[in-house]
Amino acid sequence: MEDSLLLGVEGVKKTILYGGTNQIPKFMAGSKVTFHFRTMLCNDDRTVIDDSKKVGVPMEMVFGNMFKLDVWEILLRSMRIGEVAEFWCDIIHTGMYPMVAKSLRRIAEGKDPTDWHIHTCGMANMFAYHTLGYDDLDELQKEPQPLIFVLELLKVQQPSEYERETWAMSDKERLKAVPVLHGQGNKLYKMGRLEEAMNKYKEAIICVKNVQTKEKAWEAPWLKLEKMANTLTLNYCQCLLSKEEYYEAIEHTTDIINQHPGTIKAFYLRGKAHMEVWNEAEAKADFQRVLDLDPGMKKLVKKELTVLSMRMEEKREEDRLKYKGMFSGAAPATEKLLSPVITEPPTGDGVPVSIGAEKGQDGDQNGHGLPLRSGSIGQLGSAPLSPSRTSLSRASSTGNAVQEQSKPQDYLLLVIFSCFCPVWPVSIVALVYSIMVSGAVA
Repeated sequence: MEDSLLLGVEGVKKTILYGGTNQIPKFMAGSKVTFHFRTMLCNDDRTVIDDSKKVGVPMEMVFGNMFKLDVWEILLRSMRIGEVAEFWCDIIHTGMYPMVAKSLRRIAEGKDPTDWHIHTCGMANMFAYHTLGYDDLDELQKEPQPLIFVLELLKVQQPSEYERETWAMSDKERLKAVPVLHGQGNKLYKMGRLEEAMNKYKEAIICVKNVQTKEKAWEAPWLKLEKMANTLTLNYCQCLLSKEEYYEAIEHTTDIINQHPGTIKAFYLRGKAHMEVWNEAEAKADFQRVLDLDPGMKKLVKKELTVLSMRMEEKREEDRLKYKGMFSGAAPATEKLLSPVITEPPTGDGVPVSIGAEKGQDGDQNGHGLPLRSGSIGQLGSAPLSPSRTSLSRASSTGNAVQEQSKPQDYLLLVIFSCFCPVWPVSIVALVYSIMVSGAVA
């Protein structure tokens, strides 16, 4: 092993663990470097913080893109292909490592490494949050310390030897890539390769948004980029409609309409999406808005409204048949419950006989058992639904029975006559009997 201080670099010490092959590659702005790294603390245990080999994916870095941990460019420039070297770096080089490690970990977890950022510089972002989401990185951020990096250089590619991804481009290169990606997306859409077209549109949108964040909102350069992003987003929404992902299309077009209420294509695409999910009122409102903004689209809007009317009529007919089928199954049981009970003439013992589906059980089915009195005739025509209806029916049947039977004698004349009888107990007996008979009649 060879120990040496890198010339002209303060606070860095290099130890070669395994020598590489050939000469040190040529590094220039735009060179893409692929390497593995392991980060350790400078303690007795040499605690490992991060290890790309455990993740299974090597690190890729493009020189000249202002990587936050710029010391890595210095370290890699001293290595050969296949070389493994250990670098001790002082605090002056490791202060930004917790921020870099957070992004790398989020990438390894399949998350967006930038969705937690606000639009400020890196140092402002450090103090904008109380935690990075990882305890070891929080501790390292509170108390910066020297770190050990073990690097293994795998590959170096010059700018002409690989297709640069958008994240590795400068702003000028991103703006040049946008129309190319736009054209590729349109071509893929016409070929029916929707997923690939959506990826091209999405990549172009990311390029525009990355450049737009550096412009002042609502000024001319910002508005120009906003128009480009909206055009790409609406093309993306057309793909969503073709994939029948209507609610996501509604969401994206609504965002554009809220920011730019004069965007005709956004209203048109949202109207078509509403039509597909049976939102009749919303679809009509969007199509009417298209007509208000551009009367020249009257023919197209009329066609869409005709299709909407036909689809809604089909939907209503479908619902009608569906609900009819739901209730037709319950009709026989309902008819059985509501059918009247036929009553035969009274039998010899004065008790009527009921013929029907609920013979002799009307009182028990709804929880109100009503035994017949010996003097009453007739039953309810159907099962009583409540105590009040039961009492009314009973009163009606009792009244009919009173009309049909002969009224019992109440002996009232006998009571009046007995008042003049000198034997007083006779009058009392007649009076009591008369009261009992009158009560029975009532």
